[in-house]
Amino acid sequence: MLDEDLSDSTYVQCAIRRITLTGLACLMLCCASANAATLVIDGAGDGHGVGMSQDGALGYAEHGWSYTAILGHYYTGTTLGQAPANTVIKVLVGSKVKSVPLESYVRGVVSAEMSASWPMAALEAQAVASRTYAITSDAGGSKFDVYSDDRSQVYLGKAAETSSTNTAVAATAGQIVTYAGQPAVTYFFAGSGGQTESVQNAFLGASAEPWLVSVADPYEAGPLRRWSMTIGFASAAARLRGLVKGTFTGIEVLKRGVSPRIVSAEVLGSKGNSPISGPELEARLGLYSTWAYFSVKGTKGTHAEPDASGQSPAPTPIAQPAQVGGTGGSAAAASAPSGKPAGVDGQGGVPAG
Repeated sequence: MLDEDLSDSTYVQCAIRRITLTGLACLMLCCASANAATLVIDGAGDGHGVGMSQDGALGYAEHGWSYTAILGHYYTGTTLGQAPANTVIKVLVGSKVKSVPLESYVRGVVSAEMSASWPMAALEAQAVASRTYAITSDAGGSKFDVYSDDRSQVYLGKAAETSSTNTAVAATAGQIVTYAGQPAVTYFFAGSGGQTESVQNAFLGASAEPWLVSVADPYEAGPLRRWSMTIGFASAAARLRGLVKGTFTGIEVLKRGVSPRIVSAEVLGSKGNSPISGPELEARLGLYSTWAYFSVKGTKGTHAEPDASGQSPAPTPIAQPAQVGGTGGSAAAASAPSGKPAGVDGQGGVPAG
């Protein structure tokens, strides 16, 4: 007969250790399985997606479109006007502010933003977009207008001047994009993936603008029109540090724009979810754009992540827009453009690949 508490027996202690070790082994296997999982991202486009797609402008130029037609397509309802005479752009170069006459400034930008070997119509469109962006920018408030890098648009001064880009600047001298008679902010970026995005869906806090709406971009054939990348769960969790509650389990998209770039999403964790915007998700994970769809690849195969946006990875293609004959678009009856939304300087010029 046993007259002592069996809890102190070697038999029971060994049994407890076996149960504990088994539990730990299962936990370790679960953690190892999670760490072995891979986040698969399929995306489209390169850059924020608002305004003129540089790779798309190349495609339109190769199909015979004039620069006025290209600008009219990407900046809806606009027409061309003239910049004020003797305009000077204050450029922050390093730690110093340089005052540069507008046309000299544009000559120092075009080949830094677009290959000088591209067709003249594309270079001319870039010249007008860069000129307009410069005069509508106030990146430094009263201190300066633009940065000399892609926080605004890339300016390299005389080093950027080439025969072809100088010709494009001269051919469009003083011309700017206007909406309702006022200079319009002309964001541009590298590649659209086939569809640009409306400004309010791309820049946090931005108001809708009638000339910065999503349009089809059927001739865009840049190197990142479609792309794919993989990130291990451990790496993804590290990049999303501060947003992962418990163990990282994936990403759920909540809302998409027209293109369909991500507007909002959630970082999924074993202890809860955290909200994240599309632009922050792009920056944290190192994506080429917010046009992205997520899957998880594990030991049992690959499955798509939850997506509450209701938009499929392959949106139905939008019909190719009719040739507009180089009119540059017509000014629609609407209010004058509002000021540039805060915090989006640097979204204007992303060099094309």
